[in-house]
Amino acid sequence: MATAIAQRRESRIKEYTYLWEGVDRNNRPVRGEVKAASEAVVSSNLRRQGIRITKLRRETFRGGGRVTDRDITFFTRQLSTMLKAGVPLLQAFEIVARGHRNARFSRLMMDIKGRVEAGSSLSQAFREHPAQFDALYCNLVSAGETSGMLDGILDRLATYKEKILAIKSKIKSALFYPTAVVIVAIVVVWVIMVWVIPAFKQVFTNFGANLPTPTLIVIAISDFFVAYWWAIALIIIALVFGFFFLHRRSTAFRYAIDRLVLKVPIVGAIVEKATIARWTRTLATMFAAGVPLVESLDAVGGASGNSAFANATKRIQTDVATGTSLTNAMGNTGLFPTMVLQMTQIGEESGSLDGMLSKVAEFYEREVDDAVAALSSLLEPLIIVFLGVVIGGLVVAMYLPIFKLGAVI
Repeated sequence: MATAIAQRRESRIKEYTYLWEGVDRNNRPVRGEVKAASEAVVSSNLRRQGIRITKLRRETFRGGGRVTDRDITFFTRQLSTMLKAGVPLLQAFEIVARGHRNARFSRLMMDIKGRVEAGSSLSQAFREHPAQFDALYCNLVSAGETSGMLDGILDRLATYKEKILAIKSKIKSALFYPTAVVIVAIVVVWVIMVWVIPAFKQVFTNFGANLPTPTLIVIAISDFFVAYWWAIALIIIALVFGFFFLHRRSTAFRYAIDRLVLKVPIVGAIVEKATIARWTRTLATMFAAGVPLVESLDAVGGASGNSAFANATKRIQTDVATGTSLTNAMGNTGLFPTMVLQMTQIGEESGSLDGMLSKVAEFYEREVDDAVAALSSLLEPLIIVFLGVVIGGLVVAMYLPIFKLGAVI
């Protein structure tokens, strides 16, 4: 009993990575890396080996930014390339950790390397970090380990993540410009309402004449902004905070928003195509890696990025598990276009489901590219009109009394 307790205490001792340099018995310079609980342990072990230490320091990876999807994608491609080149797995992790500028990412790599060194499988080591490696990633790595084709699976996984990242990037870039313009317009209108129009109002009061109706309306709105600007600011902050809070915590709210987004003109069509591309690309990648269909569907819904498709995927998974074909199960949801259903049916009947789903994903990825390009060209004139109506309307309303005064003079 006492021995077992001592072993458990020993297993809880935290170990660190130490880098050392020294001279061996033959006065030749040597260097290396070792994991130990303290510098004293390292010094004692090296002395027993006949090594005189000249430099010893603990390796630290302090600070660092958030580990992004781009970091994981690049790491997957690196790991795949190094394994194909014959680099040992543990050495590959060390190379990636040493060569990355993000200290947090380096710590992540060294932690996974340590778990693998301790006897854990690579997929299990990844599962210890669910924030960076989701179920889909871990399942594919597990399939690669089981089949002995880890490098090939990692290559497929890297390609998958690169394509998904490209779709996200294109949609974000298309929406960034109009979002930035709208935010700037709101700030400009706020400044005009709170500081500029009150100055004009003071000038117009000295005229002693009746003001045009548009000017009176703008002044009334300005008075409301000046009197209740703090309440407006609090309401805006509360709405933004409440939206993100509910979107993160409430499944029903997230589902309602995702369903609403799919129905928004122009933007909804792009989101739908991007979601279908991600859904089919994910399922094709999982199925091609040898993961059973029902188990593949378990990870596909979350990877789609849309609650409506995630809920539909759960229904599809239940139907497929009870013997329904994938095509019929997808058709029952009412979310997938006829072309997707027909291609899926051909894939099921011909035994090349992964190939057909990959073709569907490629088709919709091209559709997203075309739709984003069309959206960008459409938004520019709409934004110009929007700014002209809002800002131009305020300017005209405030200059109407001046024009009227000039006519009287």
